[in-house]
Amino acid sequence: MDAPQVVDDDLPSGFSQRLIDWQRQHGRHGLPWQGSRDPYRVWLSEIMLQQTQVTTVLGYYPRFLARFPDVRALADAPADDVMALWSGLGYYSRARNLHRCAQEVVARHGGVFPRHSTELATLPGIGASTAAAIAAFCFGERISILDGNVRRVLTRLLAFDADLSASAHQKRLWALAQAMLPPVPAGDDMAAYTQGLMDLGASLCHRTRPQCEICPVQPLCRGHAQGQPTRYPVVTRKTLRRHESWWLAVLWRQGPPAAGMEGRQVWLEPRPVRGIWAGLYCTQVHADEASVQAALPAVRSWEALEPVAHSLTHRELRLHPLWAEWPGDAAPSGSGRWVAWADLASVGVPAPVRSLLASLAPGG
Repeated sequence: MDAPQVVDDDLPSGFSQRLIDWQRQHGRHGLPWQGSRDPYRVWLSEIMLQQTQVTTVLGYYPRFLARFPDVRALADAPADDVMALWSGLGYYSRARNLHRCAQEVVARHGGVFPRHSTELATLPGIGASTAAAIAAFCFGERISILDGNVRRVLTRLLAFDADLSASAHQKRLWALAQAMLPPVPAGDDMAAYTQGLMDLGASLCHRTRPQCEICPVQPLCRGHAQGQPTRYPVVTRKTLRRHESWWLAVLWRQGPPAAGMEGRQVWLEPRPVRGIWAGLYCTQVHADEASVQAALPAVRSWEALEPVAHSLTHRELRLHPLWAEWPGDAAPSGSGRWVAWADLASVGVPAPVRSLLASLAPGG
């Protein structure tokens, strides 16, 4: 966790104070997790905000807190409840790690989050930057965050042209970030500075069209002085996107007669513990249509529905739903269960599958 030490007399002077002053006057102040020094709330927001837009998180954060108001409530909850509430937010490994982390905080630390970034970083799902954010916001620790937005801000500020594909260069950038912290933070300076880094990257220092003309640190920015701020950050190694086609066997049955149409049920199975949508419930997934028919020979006729495109971080999925009523009373083979359409909100289902099932809801 410890960053390498840097001695560099050429760092821009006054950066931290400019950023703190700007954040207090022009930064974001109305987000529901701001102003809190409760590490549970800050941690929850930091995990939710990883690779997710603030506008999306605003819809999930209050619901999550209402259901799990503190770390013990989250630790004690069934995993299925956690995944159901996270459903649609994406990057589901975050939810699994969130649950594991809560359980470790309770088991190892008596339900109290550690106060130092080095200890926080030992918990599941908390990396160096997230640990730094919690420690800076909640405990005033003098440590810099370095998420994607902050990398962009600092590489432009410093005209840092080393390739961040290499871990050694990332460590060097983090050491420079450490060297630019407020020299002797007073009061909530660390919280304002940390929030300022986030706000600058989110609101002005955009990836393609940075608003340099109103940026508070523009006079110090070497990327701007060069006339090419969007040259930074430098990352040469690109992750190749894979394209895959999946066939979804959407099986339904009528359910108990007394329930009427509202009792119609769909067959869902838990996804493997590793891989895409791990920990969620889904319709059966197969490699092709022939595999669906071979696995479910009891079904005589399938209706092919409109394919659905779904983008993941490193993968493009083409989902081909096949729709059929399940014959007889025996359940399909596998470890799944029948779930009524009316109860789908209480089950963790991948967002594209949830949308598909919503379109097939009785009376929909």
